[in-house]
Amino acid sequence: MLTGEIPSWLFQMKALKNLFLGKNALKWNNNAKIVPQCMLSGLSLQSCGLVGPIPEWISSQRSIDYLDLSDNKLVGTFPQWLAEMELGTIILSDNNLTGSLLPSLFHSRSLSLLDLSRNRFSGELPENMGNATAIMILILAENSFSGKIPSSITNIYRLLLLDLSKNRLSGTIPFFDPTSFVAYVDLSFNDLSGDVPLTFSQETRILALGGNNFSGSLNRNLTNFYMLEHLDLHDNRLTGEFPDFISEMSTLRSLNLRNNFLQGSVPCSISNLSNLQILDLSHNSFTGSIPSEVGNLVGMIETPSTFSSISFVFTFSIEYTDLIVNWKRSVQGLSSSASIDIYSWLDLSKNHLSGEIPSSIGKLRGLKMLNISYNGLKGKIPATVGNLENLESLDLSHNSLSDPIPHSFTKLQQLTTLDVSNNHLKGKIPVGGQMDTMDDPTYYANNSGLCGFQIQLHCPENKSPQAMEPENESKEPWFAWEAMWIGFPFGFLVSILVILLTGLFTPKKLTQQRSLLRKHARN
Repeated sequence: MLTGEIPSWLFQMKALKNLFLGKNALKWNNNAKIVPQCMLSGLSLQSCGLVGPIPEWISSQRSIDYLDLSDNKLVGTFPQWLAEMELGTIILSDNNLTGSLLPSLFHSRSLSLLDLSRNRFSGELPENMGNATAIMILILAENSFSGKIPSSITNIYRLLLLDLSKNRLSGTIPFFDPTSFVAYVDLSFNDLSGDVPLTFSQETRILALGGNNFSGSLNRNLTNFYMLEHLDLHDNRLTGEFPDFISEMSTLRSLNLRNNFLQGSVPCSISNLSNLQILDLSHNSFTGSIPSEVGNLVGMIETPSTFSSISFVFTFSIEYTDLIVNWKRSVQGLSSSASIDIYSWLDLSKNHLSGEIPSSIGKLRGLKMLNISYNGLKGKIPATVGNLENLESLDLSHNSLSDPIPHSFTKLQQLTTLDVSNNHLKGKIPVGGQMDTMDDPTYYANNSGLCGFQIQLHCPENKSPQAMEPENESKEPWFAWEAMWIGFPFGFLVSILVILLTGLFTPKKLTQQRSLLRKHARN
């Protein structure tokens, strides 16, 4: 919680080796004349208000190995003198640096971590990137790099994390040796094309290829990624049916196939994905019913409270976590402050699914979000939905659901977003719990039979039997109406009693009783 200006006398301490001032409220004096008397090994000035080019006095620190100047207001190009220094870690993310990368940067035999994400770099990536064979973490995301991914990148045999997402890269992806060590690959939001690339390490755990132009059907060779935990192929041009072999990938924890051209049914075998916590099949052309086996997705029944096993791979955990959080922020209704690994959601919206919602869906108590809107689902909403105790967002809109909203919705104590609009629902909207806060009329729009204070429509009070009975009708219909309200158990007993009494007091029985009375009187 330190504040104020960073004092220049710190750099007069001749024995100073490491200076880490980042993540405070300290501010750098951009007019200060720094002539260091020290020879630093590590320097972190993250979020310290540096303005202008990268400070040239850093070039005097010939023994420096770690440099973090991220989240400042640095401008200009990547300096030649910095590219020629043998640093192990360079973190310049979240600045306004421009220009292209210098090939000399990749002559280094020491560079193990390079993070230049969220800047304004452009141009093609240097062809000699693969010469920096010591790189373990390479993050160039959210810039304007264009052209092809250099084939030499596959020569970086120590590479563990590769993030080139949100650029303008095109073409196909180079072939990585299946025995390499790349565990995290994010090439999403580029202009890459061709078949879904399967030319990565067999030990890949996170594969994010969404937002590109990959086409064709999914290949069975996906199962070669025997450690894959997160597979993201959203917003591509994939075709064909949901392949059964996906169900063999038991290590999957998240599967995102949103916004493609997939069709066919959702297979029952999907329940074999016992670790699956996130399933997004929205914006496709799936047909048929939601399989009842979806209720057997163990990972959605009880979600873990710890980070994924992938995190142990990276000591650079701050940036890794940030990448995951950025992915999550695109999901409505979910907090952006927690790990993806403790969240669970199911999204089947905007397909052509039909039939009824299976009651087994109520087993998925770990769900934070359930979205099955924009389908052709019909019938009543299962009361078991009220068992989804962790649910924060529920969207059942734009279907053909009927009957009242189950009273069990009052048990959804975590609910913050609800949409049941554009259905055929009727009756009183449940009152109690979080349902009392679900008072936006748009949540219930285009359900002509609903009433309740949430939509400012008064529900008719229960009327007395006399008021409900028309004068020209018999009382039999009234009895049937009343029995329905009383309930089946009591109605059943009443029916038995009526049958017994009817059997005892038939006209024949009454005649026999009168004859016995006369005979007794004569005697």
